[in-house]
Amino acid sequence: MSSTRSTAPRPWTTPLGPPRARLRTPALTRTASTAAAAALALGALTGAPASAADRASGPVVAACPAALAGKATCYTGTDSHGAHYALAVPAGGNGRTPWNGKLVVHAHGGPDLGDASDPARSVDDLGRWAVVVDQGYAWAGSSYRRGGYGTRMAAEDTESVRRVFVATFGRPRRTYVHGQSWGGDVAAKVVETYGRAGGPYDGALLTNGVLGGGSRGYDYRVDLRVVYQYYCRNHPRPTEQRYPLWQGLHADSTMTATGLRARLRECTGFDAAPGDRTALQQRNLDDVLAVTRIPERTLESHLRFATFTFRDIVHTRLGDRNPFGNKGVVYSGSHDDAALNAGVERFGPDPSAARDLSYDSDLTGRVDIPVLTMHAIDDPTAFVEHEAAYRATLEGAGRQRNLVQTFTDEHEHSELSNAEYANSLASLDSWVRTGRKPTARSVAASCPAFDRVYGTGCFYQSAFHPAPYASRVNARPGGLRWPAMSAARERAWSRIPGVGIAP
Repeated sequence: MSSTRSTAPRPWTTPLGPPRARLRTPALTRTASTAAAAALALGALTGAPASAADRASGPVVAACPAALAGKATCYTGTDSHGAHYALAVPAGGNGRTPWNGKLVVHAHGGPDLGDASDPARSVDDLGRWAVVVDQGYAWAGSSYRRGGYGTRMAAEDTESVRRVFVATFGRPRRTYVHGQSWGGDVAAKVVETYGRAGGPYDGALLTNGVLGGGSRGYDYRVDLRVVYQYYCRNHPRPTEQRYPLWQGLHADSTMTATGLRARLRECTGFDAAPGDRTALQQRNLDDVLAVTRIPERTLESHLRFATFTFRDIVHTRLGDRNPFGNKGVVYSGSHDDAALNAGVERFGPDPSAARDLSYDSDLTGRVDIPVLTMHAIDDPTAFVEHEAAYRATLEGAGRQRNLVQTFTDEHEHSELSNAEYANSLASLDSWVRTGRKPTARSVAASCPAFDRVYGTGCFYQSAFHPAPYASRVNARPGGLRWPAMSAARERAWSRIPGVGIAP
């Protein structure tokens, strides 16, 4: 059934027919023409030649994730940049929630590493956030055209899948962009790049977002990389090829995540019971955690990022130029801070590399549409202080009026309560419809109605305000001023040929 091509449903003003009836429909001219129109629109997005349309396929009716079985009609396809995507429209009928005429465009996190677009990623995310479709919203999500780092590329592919949806189903009544984790940075970039007032986006929902941007948002992983090596001296070992730690890993290394885990275990016993660690392992672990302030339960995932994703950023995306630095950082919290600061590896960024990473992933704060954020206070991956950085960014641009931030007493990065997701979307939609800006308290107050449906809990802490970003992450020179990239600097850099990270 997943290979059966179907006539595309009509715009939202017309009820959608039963999915099975459409699945029995043979391939028709309209589907081909709408797919071609979408592909041509995507080519026009970046000036790609018309022949790029030949790379597009779909949308084609596909099996929905299990959580949406019988609730929606799902589609998959490939856009003109080679990015796989997934679409979903609530099925309606037989007591099921009909399409409310609104669209959520999703920006996924990561970044996933790999040379090609992952066809499973957008479908997996559709299943993971099935609550969006369950609430009556259509869904569009891209797997991006390739793996690896590239925030502007991911934002462009997110806008691309919106255009595919519009070319296929017609323009929705309202369109919202959602991003979680690194996808929060991607979605925030979508807002600044494509979300001008009167444009195609009406609002944004950013959840557990990496909102400090790329030039500062990974400084705690830079610190982890050098502090870990100071204590452990096994990444690399003295007998292995040497390389500067800002590379993450030398380009031709065959190290795997399993191998990295073994080295972390060897040095710190991080995944062993305290009684099973040696005294040296315990001291190493205590020092690494105290200095970096990274939770033990996510120590391995942060070190993976500071190894494999750093290698992707430095070697693959920036041509072996270094965007990171730790000169002047004073590390504290260890059993011997003087020895640590004297012995830790130090380096400064290549100015052109720092510029390119900043241009690609930093935010200017020029936000013209309502943005609602939700962040777990105990997020162990994207620390809640990222929200302080984002507020300071919008304040620096004079756009804080367009921001409402909410915080929850939750302890995970990858998933929050379904009741809270549904409530956040409803609060954002009400803000857009009525023009009445919600407060953290009013958002919390409306959540119990959704929890009666989902039973996943409402954990809002309305009085919480995060401490400044620099209270959690060692600031580099100039790192106390926000935005990290002003709109004027963005415009100036955009005139430099080849600036940024290539898609």
